[in-house]
Amino acid sequence: MTYPEVIKYLKSFINYEKIPAYRYRNSLGVNRVKGFLRSLGNPQDGIKFIHIAGTKGKGSTCVFIAYILKEAGYKTGLYTSPHLADFRERIRVLPGRDRSEFEGIIPKSSLKRLVYELKPKIDRYNRNSVFGPLTFFEVYTALAIKYFKEQKVDFAVLETGLGGRLDATNAANAVISVITPISYEHTDKLGKTLKEIATEKAGIIKGGEICVISAPQEKKAKEVIGTRCRKLNVKLCEVNKYQKFRLRLLGKHQLINAAVAKKAVETLKTHAIINLSCDVIRKGLYKALWPARCEIIKRKPYIILDGAQNAASAKALKETIRENFSAKGGSASGGKYKKLILVLGISQDKDIKGICSQVYALADKIILTRAQSLRGLDSKTLACYFKGKEIYITDSVAEAKILSMRLAKKHDLVLVTGSLFVTGEFKYGKREFN
Repeated sequence: MTYPEVIKYLKSFINYEKIPAYRYRNSLGVNRVKGFLRSLGNPQDGIKFIHIAGTKGKGSTCVFIAYILKEAGYKTGLYTSPHLADFRERIRVLPGRDRSEFEGIIPKSSLKRLVYELKPKIDRYNRNSVFGPLTFFEVYTALAIKYFKEQKVDFAVLETGLGGRLDATNAANAVISVITPISYEHTDKLGKTLKEIATEKAGIIKGGEICVISAPQEKKAKEVIGTRCRKLNVKLCEVNKYQKFRLRLLGKHQLINAAVAKKAVETLKTHAIINLSCDVIRKGLYKALWPARCEIIKRKPYIILDGAQNAASAKALKETIRENFSAKGGSASGGKYKKLILVLGISQDKDIKGICSQVYALADKIILTRAQSLRGLDSKTLACYFKGKEIYITDSVAEAKILSMRLAKKHDLVLVTGSLFVTGEFKYGKREFN
């Protein structure tokens, strides 16, 4: 198979990342991917998985853990989603030969070989599966696990896609499960209440872990996690305090993510699964790179990318901008900005009102746009949330980028947010698998 043929084949599977509305509980399920992994000889067996679910910061926490393990000398698989430009970003093995922002990304040659080898098994499984055909995310999760097995990783860090309980990544048994802060998201699928959402997220806890690590949680979410841990007789460690770390990722919320990552690796050390020092942890946290998370890609004017996709993340972004780039200046910016130009695009299934309400006060001028994704919300629909502001409507991120560069003066700040799809297109020009 050629690489374009591989992409075409992977695109042939139903991809719920592209579909705004679907019946969550009827469409997803761990049994389907478990059955497929069984047909491959259960490549997940023997891999030490660290599994992360939550609403805010799960990707950042995954990256912090992976970079600490890498710094300690362990070969580490990293599986995250979604991607910014190239869907190969989702599968990485650290350390990698390159030192790019996506160090250790799976090579095209390896992906091509894996798909070629597994295609007959995928097709055969789909013809006979009593659970229905595999989805894109399920196929890609299985590919990642197979690749990690081949690479003989010491650990594999898995970020859940949607929820946790029914997520394809939940086919793997973890040595440690991690729950990052839980807030309202995907309420049409995960549930209308925080308790329902937390129940889906806490579904990654299966009882075989040495410990469950939890970030600070709202009361209802905390109760759900605690109840599940007691039911399954697994130790719960709640991270309620965090220290200052030297990080490349901006924002107080990243200190929470770093503290959770630190506790996860310290727990591995306590159980004699790894050996590492405090210095290794500090270095790993500092070296962690995670693009489009309050990332400065240009100065004079500042251009900052942050894929805040829910109200809680938008609030954290607002606080980070005010702390580091406010009119009073900040340690990170080293200066001031005169006007903030907001480039905003949101997916249809997100908390649109919540996100807009958080970023409203930040913006002097607002450029509304939409990503190429089928889930992208019509930019005109967002206008009603910004009454009284200077608004510009664009039909594409490319158009919004050109306009932002025309409007921004030397001492202004351009903030691109609302969706990782938008930040990916703004930075790289295009995304695969839109």
